[in-house]
Amino acid sequence: MRPPRAKSTGRKIEPAICLLGLAGALLFTILLIREGAHDVVRAIAAAGWWLAIVPAFHLLPLFLDSFEWWLLFPAESRPRLRGIFWARFLGESFSNLVPAAQVGGDIVRARVAILYGAPMVTSVGTVLVDITVSVLVQTLFTLVGVNLLIWVTGRTNLFWPTLLAAPFAILAVAGFYFVQRWGMFRLFGTIISRCAKDESWRSLVVKSGELDQMLRKIYSRIGPLAACCIVTMISFVTGSLEVWMGLHALGVSATFEKALILECIGQGIQTVVCLVPGALGVREGGYVVVGGLLGIPGDAAFALALIRRVRELTLGIPGLFAWQFAEGRHFLRRYGPRDQQIANPAG
Repeated sequence: MRPPRAKSTGRKIEPAICLLGLAGALLFTILLIREGAHDVVRAIAAAGWWLAIVPAFHLLPLFLDSFEWWLLFPAESRPRLRGIFWARFLGESFSNLVPAAQVGGDIVRARVAILYGAPMVTSVGTVLVDITVSVLVQTLFTLVGVNLLIWVTGRTNLFWPTLLAAPFAILAVAGFYFVQRWGMFRLFGTIISRCAKDESWRSLVVKSGELDQMLRKIYSRIGPLAACCIVTMISFVTGSLEVWMGLHALGVSATFEKALILECIGQGIQTVVCLVPGALGVREGGYVVVGGLLGIPGDAAFALALIRRVRELTLGIPGLFAWQFAEGRHFLRRYGPRDQQIANPAG
């Protein structure tokens, strides 16, 4: 009875993600027409070499994200930092370019970390805790951005909605933590075991007790958790520099403060609608609305979002190929010699 339920659930989720993707594509098209496709393309073309500089700069926040995840690994089972950086890079490439919910990238990076020597339970546990930390820090980061927006624009009408929404946002993060401690790891393990064909991944459901112990162990290490929070916040602020560089590339005279506001609120919107594949249309809409409040022209705000898309393509396409190569190499190492032995028993 269980397999049919899994198929039925998958059939319900996939159309929902497809519909959200189509809605995002429709919003993207409407915004492009509204802001003027010619003006947007001209603004991006004027960016010139910045289209190469922005992707290169993104390696810095990507390294910081990798480092804070690496800190969560217990010392006795911690992979090399370069392996975790590679896993994070491949997971981000999957999240940005593959039309699936953002959790797909987290599954990929957990899988790649295992290929680089991390125990399965440790890899999944650190990913869960890393998601919790990221959501917590991102919530605080977004609240800071909204308050800065109120201060810069003088729109005090946004104060009370923000004040009312803040407790709910904090409670949502706290709920995510407690649900995780009370059994979310079982659901996460079930998702992984059903998505992966490897029998070792399917055994993750059986190892739910070990995962529970690992989560307790990670959460009990207050020092690494605090360091992880600090590095995550630094990474978000560094991402604001990427936005500021994009605005400069478009010839928009904007302070770092405005870039910080765009990144704060943009990250928050992208998290809320994480089921929209690639946040297509959502990011562009957020930039246009918030940019308008900050005095940034609509075509420039839309072009800024597209510069981020160019960065995702520049790094993501090689990342997807590298992910396929890593999985293919693992498959050949695991099954290739066995196939050769079957084909040539005498050897």
